[in-house]
Amino acid sequence: MKKVFVIDTNILLTDPNSLFKFSRHDVVIPISVIEEIDVFKKDQSETGRNAREVSRILDRLRKKGNLASGIPLSDDPKNEGLLFVYLGRDLTILPSLLRDITDNAILAVALTLQKKFGETRKVILITKDSNLRVKADALAISSEDFEADKVDVSQLYTGMCELEVEANVINELYARSYVENPLSLTEFPLYANQFLTLKNPANDIGQGVLARYNKKQNSFELLQNNQEKVWGVSPRNKEQNFGLAALLDDKIKLVTLTGGAGTGKTLLAIAAGLSKTTDEDIYNKVLIARPVFPLGKDIGFLPGSVDEKLNPWMQPIYDNLDLLLNGAKAARQKRLNKNYQELIDQGLLCVEPLTYIRGRSLPHCFFLVDEAQNLTPHEIKTIITRAGEGTKIVLTGDPFQIDNPYVDSTNNGLTHVVERFKDSEIAAHITYSKGERSELASLAVRLL
Repeated sequence: MKKVFVIDTNILLTDPNSLFKFSRHDVVIPISVIEEIDVFKKDQSETGRNAREVSRILDRLRKKGNLASGIPLSDDPKNEGLLFVYLGRDLTILPSLLRDITDNAILAVALTLQKKFGETRKVILITKDSNLRVKADALAISSEDFEADKVDVSQLYTGMCELEVEANVINELYARSYVENPLSLTEFPLYANQFLTLKNPANDIGQGVLARYNKKQNSFELLQNNQEKVWGVSPRNKEQNFGLAALLDDKIKLVTLTGGAGTGKTLLAIAAGLSKTTDEDIYNKVLIARPVFPLGKDIGFLPGSVDEKLNPWMQPIYDNLDLLLNGAKAARQKRLNKNYQELIDQGLLCVEPLTYIRGRSLPHCFFLVDEAQNLTPHEIKTIITRAGEGTKIVLTGDPFQIDNPYVDSTNNGLTHVVERFKDSEIAAHITYSKGERSELASLAVRLL
């Protein structure tokens, strides 16, 4: 049955191209949605940019016909979906208590269409507003969230798995550091750069052998248990070992690290970046950025220069830098007299907001974006497309710790990237689960 989807404003403001994601079904935009989009067009935010893009798309489609009569959403003759702008606004169809609320004009359109089509076609209201979905249900109107941009966090790719293998596979891996054509040994497909724990149930091999799947060569590669300190820190568990291996591999250009507070995502990423920049001279500088979102009520505008305004937002980064520069002094005697300000003055380290990232080109740098779960998929795309030749991008964050009111754990930019890049040969991902900050921090994560 060809369905009719009534689209709410928040869907278009989140993804302007959502109009084209309903296959062969018809899409109806109430005129009140057009009016709401017009209000947002002057905003300089992400929402404003999306509002302007929606207007451009509708204006382009308008030239193909009459929006009131329906315009094909695709040039493909197999796609019979039409786009309508519905001009009616009969609020008398709603209960009297609902008529004065602007959003309910959308409900009125959905209810009018539902009564018009009856059993012949199903009318579905698509909205991100949970309250609007509740009201639609009270009026017996089918309603759904927009699922095309969502990722099931419970099923999110972790970047690692455990496999049971024969003893000869482990012996060959130790002898040659790799095993060719291992896929016949597995019952499910592996992704590029997926980290593995290989175990032989017949033999006691402790915690298992750590390896990585090389998709191009179709082989398992032995992963050394790297206990050597990188700028004073070393991995404390298997997950951190996997993450550090990805961070130190120059062939991997995009690394995503997710996990709860205190799992070591940011600290290890900064340590790897500083090591690759100052010790190995692989990159020209380490660029660290994070989105500006307060926890709780904002204290308002901050005085001073750009650097002074930025300092409170970037303090978590400075805390990690202080730990790296002041810890394990004997191992880095040559750097005892340095602090992060000296690295900044030498141009080896840049800490800045993401506000001015658009239009930049960033070659030969180690680019770390912390708290990336607060970014939208479009913002993440803008960031990754800044990468020039020889640049490595690292995204860290916790999908369950989101301060941005316009995204959640299922549709934020970080989980979007993890899902889209999980089989790329130049990308790797690890999900951290074990806290290493302190006993108290780990206990708080479990109990609170």
